[in-house]
Amino acid sequence: MSPAPSFSGVSPAVYRPYLSGRYSVSAGLYRLGAQPMEGRIETHTFAFDTTYPAYIAAKVAARNRALHEYYALKDLDTPLRKAALGFVARTAAHDSGGALTWDGQTLSNHLLGWAGRLDTLRGTLEDLRRFPATLAELVQDVQPLDALDFLAMNVQEDLSLLARKADGSDVLAALHVTLPEKWNPLEKVGRSFAEVHAPVAGSAAMIASAPKLIEAVVTRGPFARFVWGLTASGTLDHHPNLAPEAGLPTDPAGFFLRVERQTLHGFPAECGALFTIRAYVYPVSEHLCAPEQAAALAAGVRSMTPEQVEYKGLTQSRSALLDWLDGRARVIR
Repeated sequence: MSPAPSFSGVSPAVYRPYLSGRYSVSAGLYRLGAQPMEGRIETHTFAFDTTYPAYIAAKVAARNRALHEYYALKDLDTPLRKAALGFVARTAAHDSGGALTWDGQTLSNHLLGWAGRLDTLRGTLEDLRRFPATLAELVQDVQPLDALDFLAMNVQEDLSLLARKADGSDVLAALHVTLPEKWNPLEKVGRSFAEVHAPVAGSAAMIASAPKLIEAVVTRGPFARFVWGLTASGTLDHHPNLAPEAGLPTDPAGFFLRVERQTLHGFPAECGALFTIRAYVYPVSEHLCAPEQAAALAAGVRSMTPEQVEYKGLTQSRSALLDWLDGRARVIR
C-alpha cells in the first residue's frame, strides 16, 4: 500500500450555541440532516478537519496515561454492539472524505497508516496491519484492545452507547471518552441517563423527561445537540484524575469557550443508541467577531442560576467576565 499524501483538511467548524442568549440544560435536539443549526443543515456524524492530528495525539496521551479511566463496558449486549460497530465504521469512512475506507470487514486509515479487521459480532479486532502514512507516528505504539477501542482511535469524536432494557430502564453500556470535560467515565458507565446527569446543575427538567427523550433518541433519530462552557485553557482532556488545572485567568480575554457537538443515533431493533461527542475549543478573544455575539454570550452567562455559575466554575470570575463581554459588545466592529 502506497504512503498517503500529506495531511490536509478543512478548518474546524465554528459553533455558537449561546446565540440564543440563554443558558439551559435541556435536550435541545436538532434533527440531523433536516433542521438547520446556526443557519446550516449538517448531515455528518464525524468531523475530520485540520485539527485531526492534535485530537489523535490527545487521545493517545490519555490512553497512555490510564486507558482504563477512559474506556469501560457494562451490560453491552451483542446485537447493540454489532449494530454500533458497523455504523461507526461505515459512517466514519463516509464522513472522512476518503481518509478512511471500510469494506465491511476492514477499516483502513490512510492518514494513520493502519488497517484493522473487525469482528462486529464478537466486538474483537482480529488483525491489525500497519503501513507508511503521514501521521503513522501518532499511533505507532498504540495496541487497540478491541474493535470499539480501535474505531474510537480513528475519529476525533468520543463514543458512548446507551442500552434500553426490556423493562424500560436504561443503562450507559459503553464509554470510550478520552477527552472528557471534568467528569470521570468510570463513574458514569453502568448508570442510567438520569443518574449520569443528576450532578449537572439545572438538569431536573431534562431528567424528568428522560423516558420520552430516550424513546425519541432510540426510535426517531438521528439528532444533534450542543453544550457549552468556559475553560481556562485549550486542553482537550479534562479528566478529574489529572493534575488540577489552574483556575480561570484574571483577564477574561484569556478564557476559552468549549462547545461540544453531540450526535445521537438510535438502533430501534437493538434497543439502544450511539452518542458521539466532539469537543471544539475556541479562544474567546478570537471567537467573538461581532457585537451581537459578545452580547449574546453575556446574556447567556447572566441567565445562569447561582448553582449553574458554580457548576461551570465561574463564581469568582463572573463579574469580570460580564464587564469584559459588555465592553466587547460595544467596541467590536
